[in-house]
Amino acid sequence: MIWMLMFVGAAVASILGIIYMTNSIAKFKVIKNRLVAFLILVALFLIFTFTLEWINALTITIYTTGFFLIFGLLGRIVRRFSKKEFKVHWQGLCAILSSVLFLGTGYYLCASVVEKDYNLTTEKDTGDIKIAMLSDSHIGTTFDGEGFAKHLKTIEAQSPDILLIVGDFVDDSSKKEDLEVACKTIGEMDLKYGAWFAYGNHDRGYFNHRDFTAEDLENILQENGIHILEDESVLIDDRFYLVGRADKGYNPDRLTMDELLQDLDTSKYIIVMDHEPADYAAEAQSVADLVLCGHTHGGQMIPITKFGVWSGIDDSTYGLEEHNNTKFIVSSGISDWAIKFKTGTRSEYVVVNVNARKTNLE
Repeated sequence: MIWMLMFVGAAVASILGIIYMTNSIAKFKVIKNRLVAFLILVALFLIFTFTLEWINALTITIYTTGFFLIFGLLGRIVRRFSKKEFKVHWQGLCAILSSVLFLGTGYYLCASVVEKDYNLTTEKDTGDIKIAMLSDSHIGTTFDGEGFAKHLKTIEAQSPDILLIVGDFVDDSSKKEDLEVACKTIGEMDLKYGAWFAYGNHDRGYFNHRDFTAEDLENILQENGIHILEDESVLIDDRFYLVGRADKGYNPDRLTMDELLQDLDTSKYIIVMDHEPADYAAEAQSVADLVLCGHTHGGQMIPITKFGVWSGIDDSTYGLEEHNNTKFIVSSGISDWAIKFKTGTRSEYVVVNVNARKTNLE
């Protein structure tokens, strides 16, 4: 419900923004006509809708409106104290330039992927483990199957022991062809302990209009040797446990941490994949050593980066934390759901070195 209200609010804000920007753009000497200004804005909105989809057109409109409001207010303050009228509509020029720079940077931060490294230590006799983790690929948003395969090759070049896919691998806009290419590439990766998958809230789909089903997803993953863990655990190489939780949003009746970990040998290192960072209290009180999450997209956009925490939906937005001897890592994700901009963070995959010399708490 809260997300529906946000979408409705964004749509209303976008409509009001177009009205406000129409008046502002009409102040340019080369335009001087509200109807022409309005038609220009509508045309731009339609262009962005067809090239980047409606939600990105909405995002562009909202942020551009924000800059027009900021510089419009600044212009009023300057006129009030200077008692002068300006020949050049500098407020509009500054608003357009700021919008281009802000959103252009956001597009780059979303589309370009970096490696984020964490070095952890443990007193348990587990040896060195190099974990590659990725979340929120939402295949089809910023890259297709072939584009995702290129990122997987980059990850493979880091020689990880294991690949963990922590939810939202696909969503309602993903295509079966891209899913198959991505899974085939994962299946061909040189990984000592293979690839493992835990469900996110988008993976099974919400609207059933994509060209594959939840069953198809499960079959394609398994056909390519990708192991699925849903409220399950597995002991790997008699060295460490890997636990995959069912997604909280999709399955609110999932097992509790106590139920999930009750039979595990606590002398061994325990890694938990939990897509949504929303059960820190129980996980911190459990015997888990490391919890890996995604879902938040690192806060996605300024100024709503901490919205999930402020609203009580999430326990954390991004990065490494430690609570009661349990370490938590939340990734910003290697891509995004629908929105092609990140301004409060950037896209990443994660490499976790367990038993490195130094622990990074950033």
